Amino acid sequence: MIKFESVVKKYPDGTVAVNGLDLVAPSGKITVFVGPSGCGKTTSLRMINRMIEPTSGTIWLDDQDTGKVSESTLRRGIGYVIQHAGLFPHRTIVDNIATVPLLLGWDKKKARARSLELMERVGLDPNFARRYPAQLSGGQQQRVGVARALAADPPVMLMDEPFSAVDPVVRGELQDEFLRLQSELGKTIIFVTHDIDEAVKLGDQVAVLKVGGTLAQLASPAELLTDPVDDFVAGFVGRDRGYRALGFESGTLDAASEQTVKFGDDSATVLRAGRDGWALAVDEARRPLGWVRSAAVPSGKQVGPELLHRGGTLASVSGSLRAALDAALSSPSGRGVLIDENGALVGTVTAAEVVQRIESHLHARRDQHDEGAVSGG
Repeated sequence: MIKFESVVKKYPDGTVAVNGLDLVAPSGKITVFVGPSGCGKTTSLRMINRMIEPTSGTIWLDDQDTGKVSESTLRRGIGYVIQHAGLFPHRTIVDNIATVPLLLGWDKKKARARSLELMERVGLDPNFARRYPAQLSGGQQQRVGVARALAADPPVMLMDEPFSAVDPVVRGELQDEFLRLQSELGKTIIFVTHDIDEAVKLGDQVAVLKVGGTLAQLASPAELLTDPVDDFVAGFVGRDRGYRALGFESGTLDAASEQTVKFGDDSATVLRAGRDGWALAVDEARRPLGWVRSAAVPSGKQVGPELLHRGGTLASVSGSLRAALDAALSSPSGRGVLIDENGALVGTVTAAEVVQRIESHLHARRDQHDEGAVSGG
């Protein structure tokens, strides 16, 4: 647990970066600090490991007052990941990751073995071990930064906009990898971002900060999107917060299942007949390959890759309504492809069918609100 008690940071010129911050970041969870530039989110993060000293107030790590621990001892027990990774350019990747274990007195063989283990865990090719940071892409360097922060297995990790310097596709991949790692490791994490989409995707709870370093709202992502505490939070979250909130509405959708047709005796590709002249190609494991116009495939002929339309995202049949709606809207056939946990086709769904389910959720939510108002009255 990380606890802020009336924490203030005031600079000599009179600027107040953080003003009376009170919040608790629970153990084993991700707490995201988000807000406009100048709201004190990075300052708050850096006060935890005392890279910036608070003017007043107390920051606790479990039952330990961080102000009474030596800076070096404190920092060696906290993983720290920053923008652009902050790697040592003259050290190999394996030695970059081993930095903290070596500082803690591990022998070189053990530290490098740990580095190689973590490279695999964060999705880095072991062949990169002897390369230097300049020989890796931005996304690969960020993975090294995460691996380095994990090397000594710290219970706490601080992450200051670690994915903001890479392109959107790589950023999404890094976010997904980060969530996978957290599900395995259960670290206590403070994550700073200026991106509300990243905040609601990654956070177990989100702290929205105002300019001047005051806390506007601390809530779960779903609560933040559906019940912002004031106009500032509602404006910061954005006009499409209702759409973002669909990411937290889940429930199995009834997916249309169509007849299977196989083309060619030796072909591994089959088709499920779609609607409006479209059909979905899947492989032998029923994993979707792409859409094809039925008229373009003469009977008895194998489907070639040149006939496939690969547009359209895939959505889990038990996942969020937002993902299902996105799959339907992005599909060239107008039908979203729903898959199971193994990536196999379950069926397809239209945007209208998803909207119908959304309306059902809204009605249920209103009914619950009305019941609460009656019982509270």
